[in-house]
Formats: sequence, structure tokens, C-alpha cells
Amino acid sequence: MRATVIYGERDVRLEEVPDPEIHEPGDAIVRVVAACICGSDLWPYRGIRPTPKPRRIGHEMVGVVEQVGDAVSRVSVGDFVIAPFYICDNTCVNCRNGMTTSCLNGLAWGGTDETGARIDGCQGEKVRVPFADGTLVAVPGEPDAAAIPSLLALSDVCGTGHHAAVSAGVGPGASVVVVGDGAVGLSAVLAAKRVGAERIIAMSRHEDRQALACDFGATDVIAERGEEGAERVRELTDGIGADAVLECVGTKESMDQALRSTRPGGRVGFVGVPAGGPELPMQTLFSTNIGVAGGMAPVRGYIEDLLPAVLAGDYSAGRVFDSELPLDRVAEGYAAMDERRAIKVLLRP
Repeated sequence: MRATVIYGERDVRLEEVPDPEIHEPGDAIVRVVAACICGSDLWPYRGIRPTPKPRRIGHEMVGVVEQVGDAVSRVSVGDFVIAPFYICDNTCVNCRNGMTTSCLNGLAWGGTDETGARIDGCQGEKVRVPFADGTLVAVPGEPDAAAIPSLLALSDVCGTGHHAAVSAGVGPGASVVVVGDGAVGLSAVLAAKRVGAERIIAMSRHEDRQALACDFGATDVIAERGEEGAERVRELTDGIGADAVLECVGTKESMDQALRSTRPGGRVGFVGVPAGGPELPMQTLFSTNIGVAGGMAPVRGYIEDLLPAVLAGDYSAGRVFDSELPLDRVAEGYAAMDERRAIKVLLRP
């Protein structure tokens, strides 16, 4: 079978690799129907995170179960399933507390398991899934082909944007600023709209992303940054700042922008993967009573909540995929996202 392997900076290759096999009774083998490239995949691609040796890459997929181990009972051969961007048993105390990203037995796609066996990356034709009962979510029936992008979005960006809104306490009537216009930021706009925010301000400098943000529910768009951007936010929020700001980038500058844009007593929900040294100025937080919450989104717990809306066609999260490529053009997909020619690339094996 074929799978994507990263060798180092700007060096991803589609290669022949061994077919996956059941290693443990709780494993399943899934044939990938659609996978994608994530913004966080760009950190090793750009060399910001080193790749000491070649490894499989990719952590988002949907597919069909082809084989299950003897201990698997919640998914069956033939099920169409969604895999979150991490592996969890969904039974440990952290999982029961809703923090499936902190599963005591959790694993990472492309990493190794407790026996040292290599775990597949999701940008391939087939994937071995440890803890299949806890990790995979079966989709009822046979989903329509048009729903595939939105189902795939549930594996990461859709739930991550939702987590930003949840962490910031967004509710009916709230004013919200979204910092970041990538797939997660756009998903955060969609999430804020879904939970009833009244004013949603998207911070974006790209016309295509601005247009999609408005389609998703943004009422205003701000292109300015820094203090000028914060002043524009205050102009739109009676001079005080937004009730909630959703930080979806993960840099020092984006966190600074979020805090500048939040009203006293407001909240920042952050889900941007920290990649540029974001810091919290404690004196500012103390003086303004701004709350900050968020982190790695426990999307496994959100999939089942958001799935009915996706299946009903009421939650068009898949529109963040503005490029679709066959798997044999995966390197082209990485380059397109790296150069911001694509918001998010969907891959078809």
C-alpha cells in the first residue's frame, strides 16, 4: 500500500509501505476514504519541528473498517468511521472527565505504541487503529459523498474551532473576535454562530477567507493588526472590546492580539498550537480580569454532538477544504498550504 512519509524540511514523499496488520485485540484496520493536511503538519514540513528520521505523517481521516481484533465490539467491519486526530481508549479517568486528549493510554498517529510498534500516519491508503472502540466514531448508515468533507472536518478542525468557543464561554448574544483565518479560525466562526453569538468579528487579510468567514456567520471583518486592530474591535463593541476572543493561530503575536481585543472580564479561548512563543502577561490578566482557557481540543467528545448537524446538512464544516488532490500529489498539497494558496487540502487515496 501507499502512504505519506516525511523525511525532513519540505520533503514529503508517497512511498510503498507494508499493509497494516492487527497487533492487539483492540485494533482495527481502516481503509482510508479521505484524509487531509493539517496546519500543524506544516511545522515539521517547514523544519520548525525536526524530523530525526523518516516517519509516517497525517492525523485526520475518515474511512471504512476492513478488519477488527477480537476485543473490538463498538465498531464492525463495513462501518464508515471518523478518527479524531489522536488515539484514546475513552474509558480512563481523564477520558471520562472529557479530556480524551490526556488519555492515560493515549497514542499519537505516526508515533509508536507501548510495545514499540510503529503507528500509522493517516495520509495513506490504510491505517491500523489502536483502541478502536475508544477512538473511532461510527457514522450511521452510508454517508452521502457530499458529506465526506464535513465528516472529515469533525476529525480535527471543526471540533477544535468548537473547543475555542466552548473555552471562551461563547453563548447567545455574545460579541466574538476570531484571531486566525485558517481552517481552525474559520471553524471557530462557524462554531460561534452555531452557539448563538450575535456579533462575530473575523480578523483576516485574505479576500477568499474573508468571504468564507462571512458565509459562516461573521458580521464584520478586520484586516488591521496590533493596537490598530484592537482599536477597530473596540469601535465595533461600544468601545470596550469583545466578550470572547478565539485565538486560533498559536504565536506570540496572535495571543497578544487576542488579549488586546478582549473586554475587561471577558475570556480568551485558545486552540492555536503554540509554535511562536505565546506568553501570558499576568499583570494584564490581573488588572483586567480576563480569563484564558483552552488548549488541545478533545474533539473525540465533540464528534457525536456535532455529527447529527453535519448529517442533516446544517453544519457545512467541510467548506474549509478549498483544494482536493489525489494522494499521489500530496507533496503539491503541502506546498499549496505552506504558500497559503490553499486553506486546507483534502486527500483522496
